[in-house]
Amino acid sequence: MRADRLVSMVLLLRRHDRLSAAALARELEVSTRTVLRDIEALSAAGVPVYAERGRHGGFALLPGFRTELTGLNHDEALALLVAGSRRGAQAFGLGSALASAVLKVVDALPESYRATAADVAERLLIDPETDLLSRRLSTEEVPGTVLTEVRRAVFAGHKLRIQYAAVDQQPHWRTVDPIGLVTVRDQGYLLATKSGADRTYRLSRISAAEELPEPAERPDRVDLEQAWQQRSTRFRSGGDQVTVLVRLHPARREELVATALAVHIEETDPDGRLRLEVTFQDPRHAEWALWQLATDAEPLAPQWLRTSLHTRATALATHYEEPS
Repeated sequence: MRADRLVSMVLLLRRHDRLSAAALARELEVSTRTVLRDIEALSAAGVPVYAERGRHGGFALLPGFRTELTGLNHDEALALLVAGSRRGAQAFGLGSALASAVLKVVDALPESYRATAADVAERLLIDPETDLLSRRLSTEEVPGTVLTEVRRAVFAGHKLRIQYAAVDQQPHWRTVDPIGLVTVRDQGYLLATKSGADRTYRLSRISAAEELPEPAERPDRVDLEQAWQQRSTRFRSGGDQVTVLVRLHPARREELVATALAVHIEETDPDGRLRLEVTFQDPRHAEWALWQLATDAEPLAPQWLRTSLHTRATALATHYEEPS
């Protein structure tokens, strides 16, 4: 979006003092012609950007130009860091802080920008509560007091006591060393260790939490992306997983991929159908996923899955037979 790009351009010029059109084009992943048009737009909007000629020339802002973002508190600053996903802010209990921070950002904009910013905001809708079929998107509710305690422990590097209910178990208290927070498809997770062993806790299953004064036993730095990938790999390699070879209508590919644990092979048959080898968590998961796709998906192997779906379809057809 152009508005985002213009703001990014101002921030780049503030950070680097002076940049050439080519350098701006590389940073913004656009053409130099687009950069020149954007420079003109900034000038027309009252941003004091000027060009310096010569070998070491480029574009720069007049010295002292800046917009002050005053009054941001700690949670509001954190909310801006996750503002790329409104649902991410909600998952970590920062939704109200994000709203407050956005108001302060708008208030700090030059007068000539505010009307434009308000107009842009009215023309964007991010993650509505329902999709085009009026299906309500599921979001997990986590008590605000729980999220606050969990966040405090993660950021302060303190031990955390949580009341957690694992699947098919009653909740009980445990003390963990928190590492970080992750949100995936609107579901929040706490990455931690317990007695030195890696643990992953779903935030919606934490009914109570208490930050402890003792320091957590954890490294000073963490690569959260790598940690999540490692845990995801271990999760996918466990359980009674099954691999299925399936012929699929291309229009249903995303639905299948979204629910499968992994896609190993993907080819296109002469008739345009896709042939995929995918892995599911267990037989029940595989049967459920393919049943949702009806005749748009045909499992070629294993045979037990074909038989199971055939039995299920026959029972349904028998149930709806016309009475004799």
